[in-house]
Amino acid sequence: MLGRVAWVKNLKGLVLVAGKGRRLRPLTHTGPKHLIPLAGKPMMQYAIEHLVEAGIKDIGVVVGYMRDQIIERFGDGSQFGARFEYIVQEPQIGIAHAIMVSQEYIGDEPFVVYLGDNIFREGIKRYAREFESSDYDAMILLTEVKDPTRFGVVELKDGKIVRLVEKPRVPPSNYALVGVYFFREPIFEAVKHLKPSWRGELEITDAIQWLLDNKYKIHYDIIRGWWKDTGKPEDLLEALYLILDEINEDIRGVVEEDAQVIGRVHIGEGTIIKSGSTIRGPVYIGRNCVIGPNTYIGPYTSIEDEVKIVGGEISGSLLLDGCYIELNEDDRIIDSIVGKNAKIIKRRNRRRGFRFIVGETSTIEV
Repeated sequence: MLGRVAWVKNLKGLVLVAGKGRRLRPLTHTGPKHLIPLAGKPMMQYAIEHLVEAGIKDIGVVVGYMRDQIIERFGDGSQFGARFEYIVQEPQIGIAHAIMVSQEYIGDEPFVVYLGDNIFREGIKRYAREFESSDYDAMILLTEVKDPTRFGVVELKDGKIVRLVEKPRVPPSNYALVGVYFFREPIFEAVKHLKPSWRGELEITDAIQWLLDNKYKIHYDIIRGWWKDTGKPEDLLEALYLILDEINEDIRGVVEEDAQVIGRVHIGEGTIIKSGSTIRGPVYIGRNCVIGPNTYIGPYTSIEDEVKIVGGEISGSLLLDGCYIELNEDDRIIDSIVGKNAKIIKRRNRRRGFRFIVGETSTIEV
């Protein structure tokens, strides 16, 4: 076992969770986007678990917006068998800037940067092994995307990196940078040479381009499986659907007589599925929830802790802690995100379908 983990013993991690999540408002008015849960875990926890799975235990967590909530939630990292150090990034002006403010923590160790709003099925274990045993100055991970104008894009020629462009209007390829980067010490020299981009940020694409222009050794790999950047509500939901595709059946709560649970469903402790209700997986339901009576929870829905739902149908949605939904029998909520402690109450007896992005503690009566 010691031989298997020796290759990662000096590799440090950086998890970047400083951003304000403007594209996820109103959900981020009251908390950082990286704490939004997907199937029972804050989204940034997926990054942390991937680092720890790869044997990386020394992790710098780069925080900024509402950082006290993140620090309170994750503490010193011991719950994951890791050691966290919190690094403040103020202002938040790009990935390269986050690396710059982390130099003292990293020292001369090789390290991996993992964006805390990225979720990526495969994990990083095999890439960490490859990087640690190589002489690469940097290693980047790529995937093909439908709309490369939203991402940092890499142009390749004859199996080599030619150039990198951040959010290009005319993309040179469909290969986007995944939010995981491996670096050695030369990256700190690169970021010192950067000037703010048109977005006012120090771009990681410019830093890697500087390494390329100065003949440092940069390797790339194309990932297997899915990857999602959860920057927008529709991305958040799509990431949720991908996660739920791999959920296992695990029923710890109470399913009353005349209620049905069909397919792969997780039901947390203290949760009650009341008579006349149907849960059709894949579905995640957290702890201490009450579902029903006469309620239908459709596929690809995540219901977090202490949620109460009475009547109607919900599918393809994310319901955060403590929300309350009361619907008529024929009402449907689809493809929606409902914030913590929000209330949606149907008062009129008229059949409709609803789609919502509802912020924390909101109340909607329809």
